[in-house]
Amino acid sequence: MSDTDIPPFIPPDEDVLLDDHDEEVATVHLLQSPPRKRARVHEEDDDMKPSPRSPSPRSPSEIVRDDTFYLSDGSCILLVQNTLFNVHRTILSKDSSSFGTMFSLPQGINAAEGQSDDNPIILSGDTVAEFRNFLWALYALPHELILVHSTQNNLPRLMDIARVANKYSFKSLETWALDVIVETVTRKTSSSHPFPNVPSSSPQSSHGQSSSQGTHTTSNDQTIALVRLAQLCNHERLLNTMVESLRKLMTSSLQNAYMAMTLADELDLRVLRGAAYLEVMQKAMAAVVVYRHEHQAANLHQGQLDNRERLIVSPMQHMRLLSGYHRLSLAWEELRLAPPTFEHAPSCGLNWHQGGCVGSWSEFWREKSKSDAVLGLGLADVLGRLRAVLKEFDKWGSATYMHHDCRMLARRAINDKLKSIQDTLPDYFSDDD
Repeated sequence: MSDTDIPPFIPPDEDVLLDDHDEEVATVHLLQSPPRKRARVHEEDDDMKPSPRSPSPRSPSEIVRDDTFYLSDGSCILLVQNTLFNVHRTILSKDSSSFGTMFSLPQGINAAEGQSDDNPIILSGDTVAEFRNFLWALYALPHELILVHSTQNNLPRLMDIARVANKYSFKSLETWALDVIVETVTRKTSSSHPFPNVPSSSPQSSHGQSSSQGTHTTSNDQTIALVRLAQLCNHERLLNTMVESLRKLMTSSLQNAYMAMTLADELDLRVLRGAAYLEVMQKAMAAVVVYRHEHQAANLHQGQLDNRERLIVSPMQHMRLLSGYHRLSLAWEELRLAPPTFEHAPSCGLNWHQGGCVGSWSEFWREKSKSDAVLGLGLADVLGRLRAVLKEFDKWGSATYMHHDCRMLARRAINDKLKSIQDTLPDYFSDDD
């Protein structure tokens, strides 16, 4: 069967289109927690600094002292959620941190904050566990810091340290934590999963959530958190490492592919978006449905499968998938009609007829672009079809009217076309007309 004429792509279900009201409510995401941002905690400065004192809604009976870091000889009392920490100003002032900047400001006529339990410095946006892990890193002895390298069970602690250090501008501590995280997630293990000590999540369906329940963080949750952390801290090594992990994970299941696609949209990760959308398109293009009221009523969310085993996506994601399918289909049709071009080798011009060389190349392309191996792939699977043609090229015997040097240039032209489409995949799945 030939696909010379591109058939119009028909959406997989007649109920996938939303009215304006539907689009307003289609906001439930697979990624439940929003990316952490640097909260503004000082009234007169956009830089991250400990917040000035503000009225606390907590009653004195609700506030407790931390068992570990309420130090008897501490000189600065901090309130995080309902917990008081008493630590040393000299420790908090290290590394050109925002605490050091705050401590250097004139206090005015008011009593200095942080001198008593009744007048602590109130920190917002942190949890007690996060801040305790951060303080552990500030006070840890060298052998304790070395031990943190030894097991992946310390990964959540390292992530807390990096996040809080970034927030309060402890640059050296942030860099150390992120470097150890990269070392941890890239450490060679016997497990094929990038996080072997964390249980893997199973695909979600309309019949319930993942079977991996309990207090442990799922591998997908941890992957999402690490990508967000790398983006927050602008740490290129960790971001590249996690993107490569996502590329491997998304081939294993539709849910992982959806996770990668949604995360790429959330963080505007161009390096991941095209590959993730392509993976979802190839796995579920004929079984995609836009999030609707009935899904909300059934407590189903985007990224899950409905009772007809269709993937639930947002209206924007659905439109991008359709656009990608259409644009890639057109790209293949253009390629089918005109093979990749190349400059003839000098030896071809001296000893061979270039017209015969072009004819031989065109004949090969015309025949192999209609081979069973190519037509057996989806119309929009341009990358797969180009790889199939490349395999046929490697099997190609002698070509009477094509110089050997030109044949090598033709092969390179196929590879160049492959790379060009891979590099521009995000543009195929864009909102632009």
